[in-house]
Amino acid sequence: MDTGRDSRSGVRTTRHAGTAPGSSVASDVAFTPTVKAVQARKGSRAAYARMEANAGWRTTITPELAAFIARQTSFFIATANPAGQPYIQHRGGPPGFLKVIDERTLAFAEFRGNRQFITQGNLADNPRTMLFLIDYETRQRIKVWGTARVVEDDGALLLRLTPPDYRANVEAAILVEVAAWDANCPSHIPRLVEAAAP
Repeated sequence: MDTGRDSRSGVRTTRHAGTAPGSSVASDVAFTPTVKAVQARKGSRAAYARMEANAGWRTTITPELAAFIARQTSFFIATANPAGQPYIQHRGGPPGFLKVIDERTLAFAEFRGNRQFITQGNLADNPRTMLFLIDYETRQRIKVWGTARVVEDDGALLLRLTPPDYRANVEAAILVEVAAWDANCPSHIPRLVEAAAP
C-alpha cells in the first residue's frame, strides 16, 4: 500500500499495489470500454492504465476527504431517469450539511424547495448517482460515484442531518453509498471567495 497526498487537491490518496491486469477497478464506474477506446485513440489510455494498475480511484472516505466535505456549503447531484435522460441539481446549506456517516456512506437532508422532486423520482427508478463538490476558493474539486436512496421514515436520521439554527424544512434524507471518488486538478476553475452574509 502506498499513501501520499494528491498535489492537485491536497486530499490524501491511498493506492494498493498489485491489481491484476484486466480485473475490475474502481474507475471502471466511469471508464467504460468505449471511454477507454477514446482514451486510447487520443493518447491518454496508457497513463490511466498505469493508474489502474495501482488500484485507481479510492473507494472509501479518508479523513482528509471528510474534512474537505465538512467545509463545503454546496454541491451538485446528478441522476438519470429510466430513459437515460440526465439531471443535475444543486444542493446547498451550512458547512457540514453533507455528512460522512461512515467510510462508505454520505448523507444529507432534503430541504423543501420547488417541490418538483426530480432527483427523488429518478433515484426511485435508478439509484446510480454522482456528487460533484467544488471549492472555488481553494480551486479543488471532488467527484463521487455511488448509489443513493431516499429515506423518509427515520426520525433519528433526519434529526441527525438537520443543521442547527438553519432555516429550512427537512422533508427527507438521501443516503449515498460511495462506489468510487477522485480528485481533479484545479485547471480552469475560477477562484471565487464567498461573500459575507448580509
